[in-house]
Amino acid sequence: MRTQSSATAPSPIAVGFDRERRGLGTGLAALGVASFSLTFPATAWGLQGFGPWSLVAVRSVLAALVAGGCLLVLRVPLPERRHLPGLAVVAAGVVLGFPLLTTLALQTSTTAHAAVVVGLLPLTTAVFSALRTGSRPSRRFWLAALAGAAAVVAFTVGQSGGALTAADGYLFAALLVCAAGYTEGGRLARVMPGWQVIGWALVLCLPLSVPAAALALTYEPVRLTGHGIAGLLWVALGSQFLGLVVWYRGMAVIGIPRASQLQLAQPLLTLVWSALLLGEHFTAAAPVTAVAVLVCIAVTQRS
Repeated sequence: MRTQSSATAPSPIAVGFDRERRGLGTGLAALGVASFSLTFPATAWGLQGFGPWSLVAVRSVLAALVAGGCLLVLRVPLPERRHLPGLAVVAAGVVLGFPLLTTLALQTSTTAHAAVVVGLLPLTTAVFSALRTGSRPSRRFWLAALAGAAAVVAFTVGQSGGALTAADGYLFAALLVCAAGYTEGGRLARVMPGWQVIGWALVLCLPLSVPAAALALTYEPVRLTGHGIAGLLWVALGSQFLGLVVWYRGMAVIGIPRASQLQLAQPLLTLVWSALLLGEHFTAAAPVTAVAVLVCIAVTQRS
């Protein structure tokens, strides 16, 4: 009697399906990165028609209405009470803090400059994640993180004539609050779909964002231009909600490590958009620093 192996060879159909599914997930994650890369140019457009406080508040309200409609139509149950503190951190960091701080920065900073500084966000998020979860990354990880931070600081100081500006302060603060929001959102995404995390965070902000929008629109002048409306709609629907929907879906299919590699291209894409849509001119230091940060982030991912 011969012993027959019980292992089943993978069929061509199964392999083909996995490749097709992986390709779909990669495409969705790449679409999310592309939508995020347009955030700063769209914000610059939005500031042509709205004040900074009005733009942030109305952006949050519009995104919350869309998110709340999706949650209602799909009959998603309310989040458990134990998840509310985490959702509050996501709301404070991703829904309110990051949009407000970057919008204030873009009043005096170019989108190219902001893209390079905020290109440090994946590293900042990794540091927050290590502190939050208690993990211990390797020495190579920390060396790469410090090198990336040094490159961004050197670029920022050099572009500012040897001193940091108020816009730089807003951008560095935006890094911190957004990293905290991403870290807490990533933790919550283990127990609920990622789009529901950002959806509930947006809805939780409505008691603040609605009166803030009404007050800001009263005191800040509004000029309804094509660029202003297009910028508002994009940051509200593209960046704040739909971009995160496809991004989280892509991560669920191909995994966080593979998806995060795609996000390395975001600062460079923003530089391209700022040149094409806004006609900005930047020195060679901007793309060189963006590439340096990209290399440092790639090292941290491999670590």
